[in-house]
Amino acid sequence: MTDILRVLVIAPSLRMLGGQSRQCARLLERLRKEPSLHVDFLPSNPQFIEPLGFLHRVKYLRTIISALVFWCQLLWRIPRYDVVHVFSAAFYAYLLFAMPPILVGRLWRKTVILNYRSGEAPDHLAHWRTAIPSMRLATAIVVPSPYLVEVFAGFGLKASFIYNMVELERFTFRQRSPLRPQFLTTRLLEPLYNVPCVLRAFRGIQERYPSAALRIGGEGFLRPELEALAKQLSLKNIEFIGRTPFEEMPRLYDSAEIYLTATNLDNMPSSITECLASGLPVVTTNAGGIPFIVEHEKTCLMVEKNDDVAMAAEAIRLLEQPELASKIANNGRIASRQWTWEAVGAKWLELYQSLAVRS
Repeated sequence: MTDILRVLVIAPSLRMLGGQSRQCARLLERLRKEPSLHVDFLPSNPQFIEPLGFLHRVKYLRTIISALVFWCQLLWRIPRYDVVHVFSAAFYAYLLFAMPPILVGRLWRKTVILNYRSGEAPDHLAHWRTAIPSMRLATAIVVPSPYLVEVFAGFGLKASFIYNMVELERFTFRQRSPLRPQFLTTRLLEPLYNVPCVLRAFRGIQERYPSAALRIGGEGFLRPELEALAKQLSLKNIEFIGRTPFEEMPRLYDSAEIYLTATNLDNMPSSITECLASGLPVVTTNAGGIPFIVEHEKTCLMVEKNDDVAMAAEAIRLLEQPELASKIANNGRIASRQWTWEAVGAKWLELYQSLAVRS
């Protein structure tokens, strides 16, 4: 092994907005400053060259061709590196874009780190036969929270956790006093994030505060249904703002007073950790790994899943108890220090070096 450790990070590029791509971009920026490492990136969603760019708009064909191109790149690129760091979601994303790097990496006797990041792990591990045997081939499994460590242990897989990173310098802490009824939610408009529950909760909020406003960030196939539901509920001051580029998220958080998320399934959502860094009080469900990163009445207010009445009541409680809101905001900023590069980066560097020596 040379003095400089060669690391290949595999993940979706920022062309696909999402938690994986954002965390990968942050990690790459920091790792490339480390003198002991040579770090390269291989996107699992390769960009098609012209005149084939139109294929990105053809849903299933796009996936098939992306996978084939990606697999060919794996065979060419992986032999050049000491460590292969693979970001992974669940189900077909794992099958097409995480399992192949594991197999190719082990074929070339490389150190392979499976960085599994999906809150859908319980369902994935229970029902997909290829998942557990292929994961056992990885040199190490790393997840973003103790929640997934417990999930993997339940299926006989050993995992360790390294938190997602939050760059505190990107997010301006603002003490919101007094709180105004200006709400924000930023999740994919897909079923597991349960944005309808947020809309129903906002109806309860607006009954108490008629001037309350809600901005809904993110895109997804449920957007037409959600817009129709907002009209059905006679909601006012609703704005669907679509996707927000990664660079503009701090400004979006700063424009809001309270953040709402009613997800049914999650692990360590960056939306919550970034809100804490921004001093934006959060009302969230207790789904998946969320209770492992925030605490009710200390760093957030937490309700049961799909309980829009409780969510509305807790949001109103923040508006009417400014001391509680201030305490949660201050505690959240303090808690977010455990997710800085200074805390997280050392663990990645230690892991790379220790695994490379063993291999």
